[in-house]
Amino acid sequence: MTGETLGLVGESGCGKSTLARLVLRLIKPTAGSVQFDDIDVLTASNRQMRRFRQQAQIVFQDPFGSLDPRLRVESIVSEGMTHLGLDRAARKTRVAELLELVELSATAADRFPHEFSGGQRQRISIARAIAVSPRLVIADEPVSSLDVSVQSKILNLLAELQERLNLTYLFISHDMSVVRHVADRVAVMYLGKIVEVAPADELFTNPLHPYTQALLSSVPALHRPHGTKRIKLSGDVPTAVGTASGCQFASRCFRAIDRCKDEIPQLERSQHAASATHTVACFNPATFHEVTSAH
Repeated sequence: MTGETLGLVGESGCGKSTLARLVLRLIKPTAGSVQFDDIDVLTASNRQMRRFRQQAQIVFQDPFGSLDPRLRVESIVSEGMTHLGLDRAARKTRVAELLELVELSATAADRFPHEFSGGQRQRISIARAIAVSPRLVIADEPVSSLDVSVQSKILNLLAELQERLNLTYLFISHDMSVVRHVADRVAVMYLGKIVEVAPADELFTNPLHPYTQALLSSVPALHRPHGTKRIKLSGDVPTAVGTASGCQFASRCFRAIDRCKDEIPQLERSQHAASATHTVACFNPATFHEVTSAH
């Protein structure tokens, strides 16, 4: 929905960043579709992609690696505006406005990326992302490489910009505590598949998929649903290629039944869900209370 933050969580290597790049068609898809208004991004023409790229931007995890060290900040932030045909004077004025928006001095425009701290470089990355007035911003682990003291400042900045500019975020992270802080809805990914989607408050208090429950049980006790214990998964993480025909999580699941080995569960609402938008891909979903009681 417009103006909301969808959090995407899962273990490292599960495909979160790949999904982000597919949404923007930065990598070539093999199947599927990505719908944005009337555009199917994965099959869009060059003209349609030009319109889409103005509407959708990305903030990468590494603020240093994503900024060209040979360019000054003014050139970095105004790159998208240059492609849209804005004249130099208009670009210069807009860069000054953007730097103020991300709480950097106007003098930053004349400096190079290496002259800034990690948090400041990420502010530059954010300024570049919003320079062309997008509606969708994909934030791919935007604070994971920053010091804890800086993370909250960047998260607060993203929240302020979202409210001010009516931005929609796809916020990718493996840190459940961060996602709980920023997300309106959360999607949980395991080996390239979404296994649960729910409003953030409901997912963190009433997770239904065993994988989601295991993820949440590893978060410090302050953030766990009341009375829950750490759930340890057995077995090694399989690869997404060449897995069995059934549920990909079955080999590690503590609630797997025979059906899980042969069939792939689809996202659908469970009888345990409080809201109609809480869906789970599991043949044997259960509440945290039922799981802990069974132990």
